[in-house]
Amino acid sequence: MKQQSAQAQLRKAAPAELPRTPLNVIPAALVSASGFLLFALEDRVSGFLLLAAALVLAALISRRLVIDLALIGVGLTAMSLVPITTDISTEHMAVMGTAMILAVGIPYAVSRFLTKDHAIRFPIRTGQPWTRAEKWYLPAVLVIGYALMPVYMIRTGVYNNWPAVSDPEGIARLFLGTNVLGIWDELFFICTAFTLLRRHLPDWQANLLQAVLFTSFLWELGFHSWAPFFIFPFALLQARLFTITKSLSYIVSVHLLFDFVLFLVLIHAHNREWIDIFLY
Repeated sequence: MKQQSAQAQLRKAAPAELPRTPLNVIPAALVSASGFLLFALEDRVSGFLLLAAALVLAALISRRLVIDLALIGVGLTAMSLVPITTDISTEHMAVMGTAMILAVGIPYAVSRFLTKDHAIRFPIRTGQPWTRAEKWYLPAVLVIGYALMPVYMIRTGVYNNWPAVSDPEGIARLFLGTNVLGIWDELFFICTAFTLLRRHLPDWQANLLQAVLFTSFLWELGFHSWAPFFIFPFALLQARLFTITKSLSYIVSVHLLFDFVLFLVLIHAHNREWIDIFLY
C-alpha cells in the first residue's frame, strides 16, 4: 500500500501533458530573454517590454501557455522590483525575502486554487529512496565545491561582492542568507519555472530556458567573472536531477552543500587566518 501511495504521489507530481506546438518555444524563449535583460543587464524597461511581447504572442497560441508564462513573469517581475544584492541587513533581507515569497507563492496559489491544475508542486517526501549513485553524488558535490569555489571566489576577487563579517551575528546572517537563497533558487527556477515550461516544451528546451534565468539572476546577485561557465551547467544538472528524482529535498540538498562550501570560503576570504583549509 505504501509503495502504491508513493507511486501515486509521483504521478501527481509530474507536469500535466498539454498539446504542444513548435511555436510554443518562441514566447517561452522571449520570457527567458526578458529575465536576462532584467537581471544580467539590469535593463528594466527593455525587459518588461520583452516580457509583455512574449505574453501577447503566447496569448495568440494558447490560453494555457499564456497563463503559465505569465506565472513565470510574475516571479521575474517581483524579483526585478527589489534590489538583488548580498546585503544582509534586516531591512534588505525583509524586502528581498518578501519578493522571494511572492515570486514563488503567487504562481503556486494561482496553479493550486484558481486554475486548479496544481502544476506547481514541491515534492519533499516522495516515498522513493535515493539510489546509490544519488547518495554518492552528495559527497562528490563537496569535493567539487572545495576544488572550485575558493579558486573562483578568491582569485577573481568576487568574494568582495559579499559583506565581510567576523562577528557572530554577521556570520549567522550570512549563513542564513546563503541557505535561504539556495532553497529559493530551487523553488522558483526548478519547481516553478522549469515545471511550467516543460508542460509546453521538450525537456531539453525547458531546461535551457530555465538555466538562462537561473544564471542571469545569480549574475545580478554577485556571481560575476566566469561564474556563468559553472552556474549554467549546474542549473541544467539540477533540473535534470529533479526530472529523474522528482524530489525537491534531493536537489535542495545538492544546492545547500555547494552553498555550505561557499559560506566557508566567504568567511575565509574576508578573514584569511580563519578556516585556512582551501587551495587557490
